[in-house]
Amino acid sequence: MKLLSNIRQIILLFLVVSAISCEQKETAVKESIEIESSKIFPFKMPTEKPNIPLSASSERMFDYPAPRVQDNELFSQFKYTRLNGFDYNNGDGTISRRDSSRPILVDGKYYVWYTKRHTVVPPIGWNRAAEATDEIPSTDWDLCDIWYATSKDGIKWEEQGVAISRPEKPKSGWRSVATPDILVWKNKYYLYYQAFDEPSGLRGDLCPVSISYADSPNGPWTHGGDKVIPFGKEGEWDHKATHDPQPLVHDGKIYVYYKAAYNKWPDNRSNYAVGHGLAIAEDPLGPYKKHSLNPVMQSVHETTYWPYKGGVATLAIKDGNERETIQYAEDGVNFKMASSVSLTPTAAAPFAPDAFTDTKDGRGFTWGLSHFVNAGSPGKGYTILGRFDCDLSLDYDEPAFKSTGIWHKPEVYFSQGMGTINQHPEGRGIKKDE
Repeated sequence: MKLLSNIRQIILLFLVVSAISCEQKETAVKESIEIESSKIFPFKMPTEKPNIPLSASSERMFDYPAPRVQDNELFSQFKYTRLNGFDYNNGDGTISRRDSSRPILVDGKYYVWYTKRHTVVPPIGWNRAAEATDEIPSTDWDLCDIWYATSKDGIKWEEQGVAISRPEKPKSGWRSVATPDILVWKNKYYLYYQAFDEPSGLRGDLCPVSISYADSPNGPWTHGGDKVIPFGKEGEWDHKATHDPQPLVHDGKIYVYYKAAYNKWPDNRSNYAVGHGLAIAEDPLGPYKKHSLNPVMQSVHETTYWPYKGGVATLAIKDGNERETIQYAEDGVNFKMASSVSLTPTAAAPFAPDAFTDTKDGRGFTWGLSHFVNAGSPGKGYTILGRFDCDLSLDYDEPAFKSTGIWHKPEVYFSQGMGTINQHPEGRGIKKDE
């Protein structure tokens, strides 16, 4: 009997030990599953970067202002409205308006300045610049003056007349004055613009920046200087151009962003690149000092900058690996991508009321003007101004602008078929046999 009792105890002990071992194994497996599960990207979107191994794409996701683009204040769709009040001579190519300044609001009226060409014939093309005369323009921005218009709603505009006309030859700008933008500084108004001394296309777009100023947005305008943002030295990226000057006030100083196309003239006309430089001054008339890190932007075309929070934001379009993006720099110099955008406005000129207030809390904007360079037909090319609306404001919330889809009719895509592959809206690059 004693032997039988011992055997029972041994069996019981074996069962107890086995049960404990199984339980430990189950616990270990469960813990292992929990540990593995905690390393998987969660179903619910994290608000901060999770402390788990991440792919490069997931890593970048948390480098943006918000991981979900719909929550990103620096993302928006763009909607367009045709402007009223501008005549284009039935679209025969002899009248063109382009490169608007940013609108400003003065005494209840919006003011804009823009490049206007009113010539006897349409442009003959940059590649025929040598044939241009005092009446025949080479490009859409040749033989132009700077005009201005006012509006109460930003849609219906009333053209007021010439603000800056071409001076007598040989003064700088005698050939054309174009691409203006505005600065409001200590109760004065300053217009920055490109001043051409030869037909555009003859040797490129050689046109330094000039300035005029006035006590009223209605003028009269006093000439303030030429070549205020000088070209770079021979061999430097901006040694042949300082275009599209766009001033704003940041850290108590005048920040002027400008454009230069490089890697081109005169021996290389097709592999160009475009960058933006920054020139800083204590006074609108200068002297300006170029930033040592220029170009501060390498994926851009026209200049579109605005105060945002404590720094500066920009819309980068058309050229460069980071084209069609909005970028932000706390210091106004070292920009990083904040979002990718679509159907972007060309030569966007946003209405940013705090552009000249030296704000440390930039609020963004909801609308502005842009242009469309392909309003005409072949041989009758011209440009029209239009309005865009968006939600790039911290004080406005329209979820529809945060939608990520853009749905064009098939005709829009088919109109961009293979037959258009060598065409350019301004006539550049069209094959000779076409």
